[in-house]
Amino acid sequence: MTRRISWTLLAVLVLAQICYPLTTGATRAGLTVATVVLGWLLSVGHALLSRGPRVAAALVAVATGGGFAIEAIGVATGVPFGSYDYSGELGPKLAGVPLIIPLAWTWMAWPAWLAAVRLTGGRAATANGSGSTAGGSGSTVGRWVGRIALATVGLAAWDLFLDPQMVAEGYWVWRDATPALPGLAGIPVSNYLGWLLFAVLMMSALRPLAGPAAEHTDRRDHPMVALYLWTYFSSILAHAVFLDLPASALWGAAGMSVTAVPLAVTLLRARRGGDSGREAYQPHRPGVDATR
Repeated sequence: MTRRISWTLLAVLVLAQICYPLTTGATRAGLTVATVVLGWLLSVGHALLSRGPRVAAALVAVATGGGFAIEAIGVATGVPFGSYDYSGELGPKLAGVPLIIPLAWTWMAWPAWLAAVRLTGGRAATANGSGSTAGGSGSTVGRWVGRIALATVGLAAWDLFLDPQMVAEGYWVWRDATPALPGLAGIPVSNYLGWLLFAVLMMSALRPLAGPAAEHTDRRDHPMVALYLWTYFSSILAHAVFLDLPASALWGAAGMSVTAVPLAVTLLRARRGGDSGREAYQPHRPGVDATR
């Protein structure tokens, strides 16, 4: 059931994104809002159905609540992203922030986290008893640091696609866009540094709040992995071919490749090894997970 609902929402999301380059003006803005709402429903719904209310609540608190707070601070003070203003095209605002903006943080935070978990040995035990095993304290710390780093870059690098696209559409504007990355005029470097800062704080807080249910991946997470890889490869294509944003296509391809490329390679190797999709189903155990 979890995968069926998630795959359905993902299919609708992909269709909406395919339609994006084919529209203009108010229709494109409305499609942008609809896509973000779909992405939020997909990620939060998946977290709820696959891992229970604690994980979903943690995701909403950290990414949606935290996303709104950091955006409100950013609009009011210019910290940590730089000085910017939102237009009125993205729907109603609160404290100068369109309400869909924190939903966008949530949309990509969850698949970025699960991608990092998969890459750092967080697979559930397979039917033949294999899977990730616990090591010593040193390896545990190293795995945690690597997971936070991959999840942080996996989320923050998405903005190398997102900001150029949204600025080109006029959805927000920077008051001072210097210094900027080569080819990405109109967006200050401070914006990307701000994304990194908030992403590392978000990912560091997610695991303690979500509990151990967020420490493993299994076959229920295939739609989220597909969402992450679709976002990566489709964004490269869209920016390079349909949106006339070749510089952001290159920057985004390089930035998100840190997480996306190893993830794709890992999945291909698992498929060739014959264990793709055979991870054991690990049901949510409220009585056990809540105590850890």
